[in-house]
Amino acid sequence: MRVLFWISGVLVLLLAMPAALFFALHLSTGEAVPLARAKAFYRWAVVVVLGTFNIVVFGRVIDGIRALA
Repeated sequence: MRVLFWISGVLVLLLAMPAALFFALHLSTGEAVPLARAKAFYRWAVVVVLGTFNIVVFGRVIDGIRALA
């Protein structure tokens, strides 16, 4: 699980940095394109976080089922 968390953390950072950069660019220029890009990067970061959460939860469920058998 530790490897999963490290990979997830790196991916979230790699997706959050451009999201923050494009959002700051949108705030400074008022253009719509950087806002759309910031939203896209943010949404992908959320997908990574939720996917990691699902893997952790279902991994524990599978471990619990194995313990019952």
